[in-house]
Amino acid sequence: MSDFLSEDDIAEARAWRHHLHRHPELGFEEHDTAAFIAHKLQEWGFTVTASYARTGVVGSLSRGNSTRSIGIRADMDALPILEKSGVAYASQTSGKMHACGHDGHVSMALAAAKAVSKTNFDGTVHFVFQPAEENEGGGREMVREGLFKDFPMDAIYGLHNWPALDVGTCVARDDAMMAAFGVFEIEVTGQGAHGAMPHEGVDPVVAAAQIVSALQTIASRNVSPLESAVVSVTQMHGGDAWNVIPEIMIIRGTTRWFLTDVGKTIAERMQTIATSVANAFGCTARLHYEERYPSTINTADNAAFIRDIAQSPELGLSVADVAPSMAAEDFAFMLQEKPGCYFWLGSRRDGENPGLHSPYFDFNDAILPIGANFWIKLVKTALAPV
Repeated sequence: MSDFLSEDDIAEARAWRHHLHRHPELGFEEHDTAAFIAHKLQEWGFTVTASYARTGVVGSLSRGNSTRSIGIRADMDALPILEKSGVAYASQTSGKMHACGHDGHVSMALAAAKAVSKTNFDGTVHFVFQPAEENEGGGREMVREGLFKDFPMDAIYGLHNWPALDVGTCVARDDAMMAAFGVFEIEVTGQGAHGAMPHEGVDPVVAAAQIVSALQTIASRNVSPLESAVVSVTQMHGGDAWNVIPEIMIIRGTTRWFLTDVGKTIAERMQTIATSVANAFGCTARLHYEERYPSTINTADNAAFIRDIAQSPELGLSVADVAPSMAAEDFAFMLQEKPGCYFWLGSRRDGENPGLHSPYFDFNDAILPIGANFWIKLVKTALAPV
């Protein structure tokens, strides 16, 4: 166990995590975070490539003569959320916080990188610190810039803390882990009027309300009950005065799916429903629809490898078989290019247990050594001297 984290290592990783939590940065703005990471990696002898996909960092280390190579990815961006956790190391930047645990992901990967720098292995390991996982597709941009050409890898792995699972639990499915997702905006245009004389206008508010209701029939009536689909309206905007019917209403939201045909059905039906319902009320509708991330699909052999590591005597984690999540993850772009596995590590807290993206969320430091030791064990196993 000498290669694994000591109590001093764990305390150091915790200090890093709290520092990062105090100083959150949004997608493609992670300049200080990237500099912090690069400095540590250079200190431990890694070859560092900075400013990759704008703010990404890749730390590479080779030992021995093997051509084997693996990648370990950690996301590092925060969210535009006002923190309400009340922790002593809360965000010092109003309106930005690490509400998804990426501060913990970075700290686990850094702790593992430090340990790996002192470990005997045969091959190359690339620690990939990725920007902009939240909505903006930093993983996609790293792939577009040539991640796997510049840093050849046999496989790539990523993990996420998962508050819905007990600490000590690992989930690595053979296929889908996370859903594909899209975003939409529907602009409904009518004719404004005084609220006391609605008959003199064409009310886009009523039309928008009917569109919102009708959109729910996509999942309930156009997609098989045996398949998964989500259409969620999350915003409605329009009007400025109590007594004025506005000319325009804006509807925004998100969609989720796994199967490509389901994704196409959602987009097609959304267009038909928006325009037809708006027309029925004398309005017009313009739909802007954008598919953001594909489904996150693991390679079965690599998922089995992760489960074996989880259950190794050194880690002793419990492997759970649970349903995939309808949340999305841009690690999907990397898995489209290379074999690999995206897995969850349980991070449930006793008592209050805020979920991911909650303003009350805080990464559970109890899993820092679990995640770091997982990465160390993965490197020692995948790149074991032969």
